[in-house]
Amino acid sequence: MDEAIIITGSSRGIGAATALLASRRNYAVCVNYRSNRDAAQQVVDAILKQGGRAVAIQADVSVESDVIRLFDSCEESLGKPRAVVNNAGVLESQMRFEHMQVDRWRRVMDTNIIGTFLCAREAVRRMSTRNGGAGGAIVNLSSGAARLGSPGEYVDYAATKGAIDTLTVGLAKEVAAEGIRVNAVRAGFIYTDMHASGGEPGRVDRLKDTIPMRRGGSPEEVSEAILWLLSDAASYVTGTFIDVTGGR
Repeated sequence: MDEAIIITGSSRGIGAATALLASRRNYAVCVNYRSNRDAAQQVVDAILKQGGRAVAIQADVSVESDVIRLFDSCEESLGKPRAVVNNAGVLESQMRFEHMQVDRWRRVMDTNIIGTFLCAREAVRRMSTRNGGAGGAIVNLSSGAARLGSPGEYVDYAATKGAIDTLTVGLAKEVAAEGIRVNAVRAGFIYTDMHASGGEPGRVDRLKDTIPMRRGGSPEEVSEAILWLLSDAASYVTGTFIDVTGGR
């Protein structure tokens, strides 16, 4: 039987590409979404069309009860998850740090940090051999911004991804002997509609000449790195990162 995978924020962009590829790699896919049910269902329908198994489950990853329900619902529908991809993330309008407000920071941190922490915790509770689980793998979505800081635009977003990097290293060491691998992918300038959330849909094209490869990346290129880290080919890999950034 296909192993179950939870991919947060998988109704669009990198998450949706990862869901489709995971299905092709014989996972039963839990497509998580916060608000866009129609988009999530389209991803599910595409998976079903290619002969896979999938369900769409609504949950706000920043809400503890939602995350617990997400994992329980996945187990009821598809089986206990053996893989979790913490992809859900948000950013807000481009802005200098001095103009940012506390409410903005809380929104970004609640989803990007607390959401990832909650999902990673629930994954460990269910996967750890220490807790009677069968092991598994977690991949966190970080960003090249964690290294570069995103000055003048998204210092707060970059800081949340720095927190995800630290979580990845610490948690990987904590659960390595319990059958769980924890890694992260740092995505660079990728063509997704997330940039529109920051007020500049064409941001990748504006900045592509600063990338050594002189182009932006695709969600599918990021998903390939994610699925490799989840696979048996990466069985001796934990606590590390793949930069999908075009060399930047």
